[in-house]
Amino acid sequence: MTKKIHLGWFMNFTPPDWESEWASPDAKDWATGQFYVDMARDLERACFDLIMIEDTVMVADAYGGSMEGSLKHAVFAPKQDPVPLATLIAAKTSHLGVVATMSTSFYPPYLLARVASTIDSIAGGRFGWNIVSSAEDRAAQNFGLDALPEHDERYNVAEEYFDVVNQLWESWEADAVVMDRGTHTYADFNKVHTIDFDGKYFTSRGPLNTIPSPQHKPTFLQAGASPKGRQFAAGAADAIIAIGTGVEGMKEYRDDIRARAEAAGRNPDDLKLLFVVSPTIASTEAEAREKAARLVDAPYFVEKALVGISSNTEIDFKQFDLDKPLPQDLTTNGERGSLEHFMRGDGSGPDQTLRQLVEHRIKRGAELIGTPQQVAKKMGEIMEEVGGDGFLISKQGRELSRQYIRDVTDALVPELQRQGLTRTEYTTSTLRETLREF
Repeated sequence: MTKKIHLGWFMNFTPPDWESEWASPDAKDWATGQFYVDMARDLERACFDLIMIEDTVMVADAYGGSMEGSLKHAVFAPKQDPVPLATLIAAKTSHLGVVATMSTSFYPPYLLARVASTIDSIAGGRFGWNIVSSAEDRAAQNFGLDALPEHDERYNVAEEYFDVVNQLWESWEADAVVMDRGTHTYADFNKVHTIDFDGKYFTSRGPLNTIPSPQHKPTFLQAGASPKGRQFAAGAADAIIAIGTGVEGMKEYRDDIRARAEAAGRNPDDLKLLFVVSPTIASTEAEAREKAARLVDAPYFVEKALVGISSNTEIDFKQFDLDKPLPQDLTTNGERGSLEHFMRGDGSGPDQTLRQLVEHRIKRGAELIGTPQQVAKKMGEIMEEVGGDGFLISKQGRELSRQYIRDVTDALVPELQRQGLTRTEYTTSTLRETLREF
């Protein structure tokens, strides 16, 4: 029997569905965070491991050389900062893990280490950091830089960054806070240490001025797709945001990551791969397929998808004919894994047209369309063949509604639970423990 599956939700602090028949009346007030607090409570009721808030820090203009597409379709912008939302969600939930994206390219290490420690304390040990190095020159230009470093060099920076923030989290020993009334001592200075870090990219004296949080350091998530990214994720992450192409691609990716983790001296079972999927649920398979077809046939679908992949890769996909194959020599200093996955499509070869590549994106690595029973069974079969570990549900922006969330939490998850595939209660205290429970 397949072991239990971990479940998370990958989302953006952006406008949810505001114009379809499923749009909520309060969608216009999404920036208050209440829509996402309500969503998090639904996920906690369904015993999800975590909710993960993605981030970018620019208004993209790669598609057609204009910001129009991004703003018209609410792709990448408008987008609120994930850190305050993560704190709000943590304060309004009791068990759900809350993960915020923060960039090693733009956060000073001391600031990130301090913020993460603070939120983990507020969350009672349920906070996670999604480690990104950022991939857009437009983002760099918002922070006074002309452009980002070369792709692999960004990972070199991230590796040293990860080293310095870990040393900062370790600058307080776990038992440094003594609260000894007899000696009038709150914290034992012998157990709080400077780190005197002097690296190639960063220097930091330390120590942090925050007390150790329940996890001492946040749970780490990372999306390693390129070879350099895979290597970093295998050595650092507690969970990986993964996008596979079919079951075979998912298995290859998981096997590779686990081998890299073992080579780095880690127990591969401590690293969970969560594959991004977008299930479509209905009372009959025919209705579910009609739902999926309506999404692809919507007049904005193709352009919105191309705005997104253009923003990820900083390649202007508006310049290409929708009904011809893409040039096979496309390269990027942006998200190389996103480009590779997009151009692979269904894996059938280089003759796929740009339109076909866009339409394949709706599957997000695995086709999960049908009744709750059918989709739950398929998810179990995929994990059995892949070997584990779970899924990240994603339905972004204009397509995310309260109805879709409830389709998952109130229809799909109960069926997963009936089939013994997901947890029915929380039994651990911290997010890292929850991920390592099975």
